[in-house]
Amino acid sequence: MKRSIRLAAALLSTAVLFTSCSKTGESETSEVPAGESSASVSDGTSSGTEGTSSSSSAAAQGGTFTGTMPGGHLIPEGMSEYGSGYEGIEGTGNYNYGEALQKSILFYELQRSGALPEVVRCNWRGDSALEDGSDVGIDLTGGWYDAGDHVKFNLPMAYTASMLGWSLYEDPGAYEESGQLDYMLEDIRWVTDYLIRCHPEDEVFYYQVGDGGSDHSWWGPAEVMPMARPSYCVTASAPGSAVTGEASAALAIASIVFSDSDPDYAALCLEHAESLYEFSDSTRSDAGYTAANGFYDSWSGFYDELAWAGSWLYLATGDDSYLDNAESCFTQAGHDYDWSMCWDDVHIGAAVMLAKITEDQSYKDEVQQHLDYWSCGTSDGSQITYTPGGLAWLDSWGSLRYATTTAFVACVYSRWDGCPSDKADIYWDFAVSQAEYALGSTGFSYQIGYGEDYPEHPHHRTSQGSYCDNMNDPSEARHTLYGALVGGPDANDGYTDTVSDYCANEVACDYNAGFTGLLAAMYSEYHGQTLINFGAVEEVSAQEYLAECDSNVEGDDFIEIRAFIYNETAWPARAATDLEYRYFVDLSEVYEAGGDVDGITITTNYMQSGRVDGLKVWNEDLHIYYLSVVFDDGALFPGGQSQYKSEIQVRMTSPVGVWDNGNDYSYGNGDGAVLLEGGEVVAGVLPDDEGSSSGTSTGSGSSSSSSSATPTPASGSSSGSSSSTGGGSVTSGDLSISMSYDGGSSNANAISGTLEITNNGSGSIDLSDMTIEYYFTNDGGTMTFDCYHSALNSSSGGYTALTDNTSGDISSYSGTDCDSVLEISFSQGTLGGGDTLTVSFSCHRSDWQSIDLSNDYSHESVGNIVIRSGDSVIAGEEP
Repeated sequence: MKRSIRLAAALLSTAVLFTSCSKTGESETSEVPAGESSASVSDGTSSGTEGTSSSSSAAAQGGTFTGTMPGGHLIPEGMSEYGSGYEGIEGTGNYNYGEALQKSILFYELQRSGALPEVVRCNWRGDSALEDGSDVGIDLTGGWYDAGDHVKFNLPMAYTASMLGWSLYEDPGAYEESGQLDYMLEDIRWVTDYLIRCHPEDEVFYYQVGDGGSDHSWWGPAEVMPMARPSYCVTASAPGSAVTGEASAALAIASIVFSDSDPDYAALCLEHAESLYEFSDSTRSDAGYTAANGFYDSWSGFYDELAWAGSWLYLATGDDSYLDNAESCFTQAGHDYDWSMCWDDVHIGAAVMLAKITEDQSYKDEVQQHLDYWSCGTSDGSQITYTPGGLAWLDSWGSLRYATTTAFVACVYSRWDGCPSDKADIYWDFAVSQAEYALGSTGFSYQIGYGEDYPEHPHHRTSQGSYCDNMNDPSEARHTLYGALVGGPDANDGYTDTVSDYCANEVACDYNAGFTGLLAAMYSEYHGQTLINFGAVEEVSAQEYLAECDSNVEGDDFIEIRAFIYNETAWPARAATDLEYRYFVDLSEVYEAGGDVDGITITTNYMQSGRVDGLKVWNEDLHIYYLSVVFDDGALFPGGQSQYKSEIQVRMTSPVGVWDNGNDYSYGNGDGAVLLEGGEVVAGVLPDDEGSSSGTSTGSGSSSSSSSATPTPASGSSSGSSSSTGGGSVTSGDLSISMSYDGGSSNANAISGTLEITNNGSGSIDLSDMTIEYYFTNDGGTMTFDCYHSALNSSSGGYTALTDNTSGDISSYSGTDCDSVLEISFSQGTLGGGDTLTVSFSCHRSDWQSIDLSNDYSHESVGNIVIRSGDSVIAGEEP
């Protein structure tokens, strides 16, 4: 009876709290999270689907919405990463807990997988992993990406949702007063919707999507993942009691925190929570939980999850059988007081809840021994290690998540009236000290985007924004991962902000879980202001598409162009599905000779991706046309060295024997390499004598009185083919050699570019007897050679692909500004008189770490690249 009375009081208290802090105009449907999201964001035009949220993350901001992103998502007007001032109650603590809490909650929006809501608070995340579950015929989209990778591990994800729900249960007023309640509910619901999808029937639960090995072998944004994402489930014959127990806990807590704002949804969560608990408890085995091994093994077993989930199911239902089972399972769980509550071990959380429900001294003793160890020390003198700066340090991997999670537990317990008065202040002071350490008491904030000095290079694929499957390119992260708590320092406060350090500098959903609860508890006591119109909405700081074009081969009646198209998109990253490249030509001489555009023959020698869509009219009266090459199959995407750039070689031949490059707008004009995405110029500059098409893909035009072709700048566009440091051309004997390097810096992650060798003599060179020697200084690490493209272009217009016949060998060499030599050789081919050999290659460290090109002999001058035929040097100068 005592427990039932206490339960009723607890539920009544919770209901009153949520009723008092609910806003008017709340949705009455279970598909839309609580708050004014649906009405204020979409004006009633958006419709939810079963199991998904149709509301916007910007619900609490209100206002009008502008700035349509690729994918159709909207960003609230005026929203930016800097906000527009502060609002709310000024804090009395040493740190602004309102802003820290606000940013920690936003972090979870940046981790979202699946189809994003209509209105978003970030312009560099887009829809992703929309086929999750297709391998098993079930919709498993949604949820969060685990950390800096893109696997969806349900054990830590469900743990995180349960911790966020626990925080909301303990400190609802903090979220309401700070204006973060709607956002918090949406974060929780994003996961609980997903967990419900993962539970299609009573004894089936999909516990993971994505393979950890293949996922971790690729470095790129979530929006363009190229690998297969298998789905893994547990069943009655191959169970997983820990993960199903944790999912039950998350859904049970959700049923409580949604009970006032969305009772239908709360009932749905409870239905699945009870089914999952029965599944977990009846099987009591982790035999089927195998795919996560090596990443998230269930080291502590499943009794702790059964005790944790049982406690919450008792609070949600009032059914004594859940409490009885929770207490029974707790006795069988591990009882390590000198560890921390975490995704694997939740027995301390269960002890806190059982102590509060039953007031049994044994549970109090369990919690107090744990908190004593972390704060003042136990009765036998054992105490956790403290860093010189004051961090309670448990382990090198994610040291801050352990400290801040334990601090959250200390907040919950110390504010409960069952905590001994002589302990309450000790535990609270401990919690404050850990919150302050995380936010910058040593002069450095470990929460990204908070304070003046914080991590800028987290181990996080999407925020780093690589387009070439390389964590070091670009060298600076392209996005700020607002709110994320990094792993943290070592036992001596040592910390290095480097992207490769996944122990100290990775982020994870579970890292922020207890941390968010700690910040909410601090806010309840000290308050703090939040930023107005804040979101991870950045200025697009880099060119997203680039194009380079030059003449590959040309003659009296033709030109063959060679263009490189680069997709370096990151706001958000996206495959090219509506991209067009245009090369403008003036065909006046063809018409004067009696020909016309219909007689122009277009042939392709090499198309890495894309398709030729013909010659289109730009200005018919002036005989100006453009070659249209369309990239619409998604093959050009920012996901690897060969995926983010595409080489095309297209020949246009006149039917009447004349061709004049001199009057062509795009010939020799870097700005004349024009790219349009969705009809909008994204690189290059359109000629100003445009027809009525204004550059759209239809190409239909009308006459114009102007015959000039002076560039009309397009906002934010730039392209061209100027040589970077070390590039250029030289003639040596019968050979003309040119080298164009990718990028313009001497500090790069590869010796990468395109080498062209033209035979100006009358004799032929046997390529199987020829080598190209490139001398460089090895800055450390194992060097690797890649040939992206190699071909012969004959003077008569023929084309021979040689990519598969080209190889590179790297060996030691002693000389000026070099200790290594790359020898590029060919297994077949003949370089005849007037022919040109093209080789696009890369030489890089196997780990893609940066290298210094400035001390490389061959990078100093094209003349230092040696061409050898047999034993004889026929071009270049050896070091």
